[in-house]
Amino acid sequence: MILDRYKNTSIITIDKRTDSYDIRRYSTSELMSVIYQDCDNGNIPYKQILFKDGDRLDLIAAREYGEGLNWWLIAAASGIGWWLQINPGTVIRIPDLQFVKNRFNL
Repeated sequence: MILDRYKNTSIITIDKRTDSYDIRRYSTSELMSVIYQDCDNGNIPYKQILFKDGDRLDLIAAREYGEGLNWWLIAAASGIGWWLQINPGTVIRIPDLQFVKNRFNL
């Protein structure tokens, strides 16, 4: 299952009454920021792995999700801005794909 990070092009809004997201609209950078914050706050379950020499996010995504094109989700959860600039030894987050898909209507 490939998530489409380009699905919509507006902004995320948060309904303060229900503390829920209006995910009908978002931009890529805003969605990535929300995913990172939600992992930090414990709202998105994830596991951690140690990035090793020779690893790439697309290869990790392929191994974890069965599809390398979801590398951006790992980058978002881990706060990685440019996916090729990761030092070996960096702890990265692998968010639960189905949970993210459901939470953000992707």
